[in-house]
Amino acid sequence: MIAGLSVLALITARGGSKGVPGKNVLPVGGKPLIAWTIDAARGSRYIDRMVLSSDDAAIIDVARRHGCEAPYVRDAALATDTATSIDVVADALHRVPGYDIVVLLQPTSPLRSSADIDATMERLISSGAPACVTLRLAQEHPYWTFRLDDTGHLARYAEPAAGTPLRRQDLPDAWCLNGAVYAARSEWFLQERTFLSTLTVGHPMPDERSLDIDAPADVERLRSIVDGLRLPTRETHSAPR
Repeated sequence: MIAGLSVLALITARGGSKGVPGKNVLPVGGKPLIAWTIDAARGSRYIDRMVLSSDDAAIIDVARRHGCEAPYVRDAALATDTATSIDVVADALHRVPGYDIVVLLQPTSPLRSSADIDATMERLISSGAPACVTLRLAQEHPYWTFRLDDTGHLARYAEPAAGTPLRRQDLPDAWCLNGAVYAARSEWFLQERTFLSTLTVGHPMPDERSLDIDAPADVERLRSIVDGLRLPTRETHSAPR
């Protein structure tokens, strides 16, 4: 609970992933991928209840063994390639009603921390906004991205104001969703059916915790990061005086 408001955390994990088959239960750092998200949610100071939305028996079993409640099985219609996260969250709020805030946590963002989750909710409350999402700095600035028209000519996706310097160090920050945490006031979410609006605020996260698992190379990168975190640190000793 935060500021007197109850919080439901929803972990979404369907079976049948095509990019990385079985990714939600892949072992990484001694535990399945989904357990990284479960552990982060369990460490939150504000989450009152954590539930899983999944259609897959193996994922449900793993999640339960790692401390996540799975009170229902997601309908097959919400587990297709065309089903949206918005529909899945709305379904969860109807099945598990009575919570003031919903926090969507996707297992594909395993490096987000409990502190990231809590900071997102704190930003939601302190701003008075209906929703808050986590962000990372864009790798390519919008001023440097183009589309090609039918004749092959370049057109900018974002046109800088006349006289705007385009050196990297002079550009204003540009942010992208990193997919780690989506938080919203439940009533507003069910009415608007989105986390994103002109009223949504953002919570920046560092790039090193913004990894999104979408391809086999992402899994290997995650394992390399985790292995690096587990390396023993060298002790340093001061010289005797």
